[in-house]
Amino acid sequence: MNENRQKAVALSYDQEKEFTPRVSAKGKGLVADNIINKAKENQIPIIEDKTLIELLSELDINEKIPEDLYQAVAEVFAFIYQTDKKIELRNKY
Repeated sequence: MNENRQKAVALSYDQEKEFTPRVSAKGKGLVADNIINKAKENQIPIIEDKTLIELLSELDINEKIPEDLYQAVAEVFAFIYQTDKKIELRNKY
């Protein structure tokens, strides 16, 4: 089995309903490609972090992010938030 196949993990977070982000999808190979393509189609930011992907891919779908990954995941969400704000500003003018 080829362990170098591309992996992807999608996270979801509704801060009004829950405190902790969850794994909403994960996969490798063709499944990872589909996750990435869906994200691109829906203009969802994609962050490449092999170490974080390895850790998150150990979780089950719908499983909450463990406390020891809060900092890393918070940095991902902060990056996405900043990216969204920049896009909003660009579209405004």
